[in-house]
Amino acid sequence: MRVFQKAERQALTTARARGAMSAVRGCPEPRSSESSPPDTMETAGFRRLGVCVMCGLPAAGKSTLARALHHILRRREGLGWDCALLTYDDLIPQEAFSQPGTEAGLVAQQPLLSRWKLYRHELLVYLEHFLQALINGDHLCAPTNRTEATWKSFVSCFKEQGLISSEIHDAKSCHYLINTITSRPLYFVLDDNFYYQSMRYEVYQLARKYSLGFCQLFLDCPLESCLQRNCLRSQPLPDETICLMARKTEVPNPEKNTWEQNSLILKSVECTSEDNFQVINLLVTALENPVKQTEENTEQKETDRAICAASILHQADQAFRRIVSQTMKDVRDKNVLPNEMKILAEELNKLKAEFLEDLRQENHQKNQFCLPSSEFITNVITSFQQATDNVVKKVVFF
Repeated sequence: MRVFQKAERQALTTARARGAMSAVRGCPEPRSSESSPPDTMETAGFRRLGVCVMCGLPAAGKSTLARALHHILRRREGLGWDCALLTYDDLIPQEAFSQPGTEAGLVAQQPLLSRWKLYRHELLVYLEHFLQALINGDHLCAPTNRTEATWKSFVSCFKEQGLISSEIHDAKSCHYLINTITSRPLYFVLDDNFYYQSMRYEVYQLARKYSLGFCQLFLDCPLESCLQRNCLRSQPLPDETICLMARKTEVPNPEKNTWEQNSLILKSVECTSEDNFQVINLLVTALENPVKQTEENTEQKETDRAICAASILHQADQAFRRIVSQTMKDVRDKNVLPNEMKILAEELNKLKAEFLEDLRQENHQKNQFCLPSSEFITNVITSFQQATDNVVKKVVFF
């Protein structure tokens, strides 16, 4: 914590040098009666808002760093910002972590990572509801389509951090009062894995929609260390889940994606004072340079891309089913033992679920999903057929 305090002082000095103390402390510096008129946004009570995405493998140290940031940002003798920490592990119901059941040797249709994705999206919807109420000066209303347990966890989280009043404005319609007595900057720190770029891009889109500061902190921790730390947890994740995330992790790439320019990659095993200074400086920079709203109308583009994505997903799903069915039939005709047939069915359906999940994630990448669809789907089906053949060779002994 001492290192963070030193880094905080350095960041404050840097901010002063840039003439940005109003951004750091959340209010304008005193002005004499002869000085120029105050800034319009400050006069109107404008509150600077930012969102920081913590990303990396489970047990990489994200929550430890997030809690340290939450503490240091709120220190009144330091930056003096407000900070809302959303730890997804605490907000998402336990059922999202459990493995789906099996039926007749087939893996359930909704894999573990897909169900986690649904809850992640739901939390972003709740965060947007809060932003709308905060910006418009309204009460926080419960969304019509909500998971009751997740919504209650979200509200309780914000109540504990003093962002929502403990009083309910309207109990019947679930309207909550938002504490708006301060104009200090407010940072939302999202603590989750966010191992796909598409997951982080969803948050960036939210930041762009409401002109928030946006930044990313990626904790680059060796897989072996994450597995060791995970074993020490009271409720560890399966090693296979962490290994799968490690294979699929997409590290922030500012050179390729301009929206990831405010990103910092940290070696979580040993964070130096220079690392901590860079973290604070990153938060200050993002807050001073909020994402600009796009002026062009992209609604039709998004609609067209969604239609294209749905079509390709449907074609792929149908093709994968045919391949799995034909493969099982071919193997059965060779008098393979029942237990091997069962294992093969599980492995093939697991493979199909992973391929479809990868395709869904591709839907969020810029213009990659709607290349000439016939060529794209042919390549995908060919890859799945090859992967299927490899599974058969691994599981079945003719």
